[in-house]
Amino acid sequence: MSKVFTSGRRAMLIGAAAAVATNLSREVAARPAAEGPWAVELFTSQGCSSCPPADMHLGRLARRPDIVALAFHVDYWDYIGWRDPFASRETTERQRAYARTLKQRYVYTPEMVVDGIGHDTGRDPAPIEALLSRAQARATRRATPDLSRALGGPLSIRLDAYPLDGRIADVTLAIYDRRHTTPVRSGENQGRMLENFNTVRHIELVDRWDGTARSWSVPGERIGPTQGMAVLVQETDHGPMIGCNKLEPAYSG
Repeated sequence: MSKVFTSGRRAMLIGAAAAVATNLSREVAARPAAEGPWAVELFTSQGCSSCPPADMHLGRLARRPDIVALAFHVDYWDYIGWRDPFASRETTERQRAYARTLKQRYVYTPEMVVDGIGHDTGRDPAPIEALLSRAQARATRRATPDLSRALGGPLSIRLDAYPLDGRIADVTLAIYDRRHTTPVRSGENQGRMLENFNTVRHIELVDRWDGTARSWSVPGERIGPTQGMAVLVQETDHGPMIGCNKLEPAYSG
């Protein structure tokens, strides 16, 4: 397990070639689920030799309809010989925010944060399934956003009224690439062909929510034709998830 202290090293991002899966045929509406879905956020780096097993695990979780699986590539390992083309300071800061909320001594890769309540490396499925079971047990009701989008049009987000009891929740949009294959030419993974899934390319706070019925619209030009969209609803400042959902292109063949 690679790790770095929260006050530690930083590096800069540089681009590299990557291929996005094609054969997109249409958009589909995301159907709210009464008992989920549940969020799994992987903090990973192509410069980390411990990360590929967790990357593949996330790829398997991404196929599950009850999981919103997102990969956030961090930039603090770029200095060791390979600059991750998908890393950004924003994703690194999201991991550091979770470290503060979850009272971690340091950030590390790979790290899977499950529904904002706990974390593990993600290389072994068993601890992640245990955290998912814990998330399911604590939730009597989810604020699952209803997502819909016509092909090429704006993304519509709708939330029914939810009893936040005076608390505030963050409504966050993540836009992600479904799959990338990257030949790594240097660093700890030199010579490997890495597979990455649901790689977040853009994340933004849509609004802060007080629990009243609301709807939002995100312009379609912000979203690429092959990209997936996820909306996370969680207690403010990276607290536990209240609800989440995803909307992904459907593939032909």
